[in-house]
Amino acid sequence: MQKTRPRRSGKQTASTGGAQRTTDLTPAGKGRPTHVRNRLIVAVAVVAAAIAGAGTPAVFAASSELHDSQALVTLAEQTQDALALAHSLADERDEVTTYIAAGRPKSKAPSEQRGARVDRQVEELRADTDTPASLLTDLDGIAALRRSALTGQSTALEAHQAYSAAITELHRLAEDLAEQTPPRAGAGAHALAELDSAVQQAAAARGLLLAALNVPRTTETVIDPITGLASTRTTSTDADTKLRDALTAAAQQARLRSDAALSDFRETAPNAAKTRFDSTVTGPEVNTAEKYLKALTDQATLSDRELATNTKRAEAALSARVDSMRGVESALYDRRTKALEQLRDDDVTALEIRIAILGALMLLAVGVATGMARSLTRPLAVLRLGSARLAQAEDPAAEEPVKFTGRKDEFAQVVNSVNALHAHAAALHERITTLEADRKHLVGQRQKMADAREELRAELADSAAQLDRLRDSIGSTFVNLALRTLGLVERQLAVIEGLEEREQDPDRLATLFKLDHFATVMRRHSENLLVLAGTEHVQQHAGPVPLVDVVRAAVSEIERYERVRIAALPPHAHVAGFAADDLSHLLAELMENASSFSPPDLPVAVSGWLLENGEVMLSVQDEGIGMTENRLARLNSRLADFDPETSYDQEGDDGLGLGLYVVARLAHRHGVRVQLREQKQGGVAAVVVLPQPLLAPAPPAAVPSSSPMADGTHTFSLPGADAEANSNVLRGRPKEPEHEADPLVALAEEAVQKSETAGEPRTEQEPTAGESEPVAPAGATSVESEPVAPAGATPAEPEAVTP
Repeated sequence: MQKTRPRRSGKQTASTGGAQRTTDLTPAGKGRPTHVRNRLIVAVAVVAAAIAGAGTPAVFAASSELHDSQALVTLAEQTQDALALAHSLADERDEVTTYIAAGRPKSKAPSEQRGARVDRQVEELRADTDTPASLLTDLDGIAALRRSALTGQSTALEAHQAYSAAITELHRLAEDLAEQTPPRAGAGAHALAELDSAVQQAAAARGLLLAALNVPRTTETVIDPITGLASTRTTSTDADTKLRDALTAAAQQARLRSDAALSDFRETAPNAAKTRFDSTVTGPEVNTAEKYLKALTDQATLSDRELATNTKRAEAALSARVDSMRGVESALYDRRTKALEQLRDDDVTALEIRIAILGALMLLAVGVATGMARSLTRPLAVLRLGSARLAQAEDPAAEEPVKFTGRKDEFAQVVNSVNALHAHAAALHERITTLEADRKHLVGQRQKMADAREELRAELADSAAQLDRLRDSIGSTFVNLALRTLGLVERQLAVIEGLEEREQDPDRLATLFKLDHFATVMRRHSENLLVLAGTEHVQQHAGPVPLVDVVRAAVSEIERYERVRIAALPPHAHVAGFAADDLSHLLAELMENASSFSPPDLPVAVSGWLLENGEVMLSVQDEGIGMTENRLARLNSRLADFDPETSYDQEGDDGLGLGLYVVARLAHRHGVRVQLREQKQGGVAAVVVLPQPLLAPAPPAAVPSSSPMADGTHTFSLPGADAEANSNVLRGRPKEPEHEADPLVALAEEAVQKSETAGEPRTEQEPTAGESEPVAPAGATSVESEPVAPAGATPAEPEAVTP
């Protein structure tokens, strides 16, 4: 029987011949099949085990109490047998002690019957399998003890002590019984032990007194010297007197111990036991015995009057007292044994009751659990069989629902749910039959759409290829036009420079300076076009270029060059020739932005420093309107993480703009770091850090050259930043390859050449081109933060600057 029925999943398809269902069965659960019945059986077993486990401690406790009570009964029976042997052995001890004290006469030899009775009792105890091993050892020594006392050389007191030691071991069982008796067995357990000690000491006092009275004495006739009459007197030897005194002292101690034990017995014994003792140990003989004990044991020695005591009467009285005490002891021990037997019977009954209750509870629990399990397995079987029948049916509509006639419980709800699923499945089966045709139609339509999609993809691929070819064609045309424009601008600059060299009129020379400057700006814009097209238009210089010439060339390429102020630069700093033009272009774009976004009456400062790590840092500062922090952060992020594959984006909040885009591409090309910083006084500072690979060592220092002045004196170029700003000249850019000749440019060049050849001869009063006042070379700056000379400066000014 499965716990859950398999669920149906998968696709259903219909054919023209009829409804056909394809079901992919995925059985629930993992591992090998199991049965609910087995789990219910385990649950019943667990319940039974739980009840058994709960009742086992009580059964074990009752069994332990029964074992203890049985052991007490056995010990009580052994104690009674041991006390009977102790009494017999005490009587034998008294006879042997008296026999030895009397000098071992044959008339007072110990009775063989008494010895045989002792041996018989010893054999009975030895035959008991429950007798302790220590007691068996003591029993084995009794025969040797008797033999040693009768045949040895020991004194009466020594024989008495040897017998007393064996008797004490027998009486030890009474102490063990008192210690092991539980409180539930009743009070008075220790009282019996005290009574046993009192009886033992009373018998010992009797035997010692009788032995002392039987010590030999001699009678002799004595004649009175005065009267001459004859008289008799009793005398003893010193040894006999000493032995008699020792026996008397021992008897006195035994009597005192017996009285102390009786006193303890009266304090601890129940009233019934004390009443029994008082009613039994009484009578004339007992009173006589107590008188004898009081008279004979009041001193440690016996007087002559006490020695004259009738031995037989004293023995009879003392023996009667001891026997009555033994009778009370035996009766009390017999009652104790019966009480222990009753306690054992009660423990047996309690154990039987607990076992019966545990068994009844276990049977009840197992029966109830089994009934509950059957109430679960029967409806589960109906549900399992019914659901399997519905699940395996080819046509759900043809199958009858599951029938359930049990209680209205969870199983009934599950059956209702299964029947509802069956009805729903039948409806779905009919619905599937009707939707199958629609599905085929939709499949056809989907195939048509897939074909149309493939056609669109092919068209899209063709369009993308055409767009790529068109973009490449446009880019090539764009680069070609830019290069042609750049070539024309270079040739135009050459023509203008030729005109500047030969022009003597200041106004026309100023006009030529302006044309030269505009052409330079146009050249930078043409180079921007090449940068935007992604083409590297590299113009390399033959050797290192001074940094100041690079900065001055950048100043000459902006529209408002007259606002730029060049501060002190690192002395003798040179830039590698392959990067000089690109670095000049980069700085020109930054200066253009600075001059465009700042008030026209405020300067733009350019300065530089040599860092500790060998790099050079340049700064282009303006005092313009600045920009927001967010805009500044976005621009710095794009400058730091510039991707050369990114195309130029239009102006906007997130766009770099044309100038910064060109700056980013040029900086990325040479590994230059560019960052925009906000200034406290207002405006923005563009910081450019030149890495060491872009820096080149300065060429060997030359002897300072002199330049003639108008007054005939000479000026010398001095080392340092100021000298560099006024001595070095940026070499002209390399000539572009000749493109197709422009007619207008060709006509202009021809006109220049004709004017040179047709010019009037110079007069001595007119200064020649070489004798005119010196004009500063293109790009020269002032010594310390002087503005660049504006276009149109006359030759009379000593430091006119060509842009």
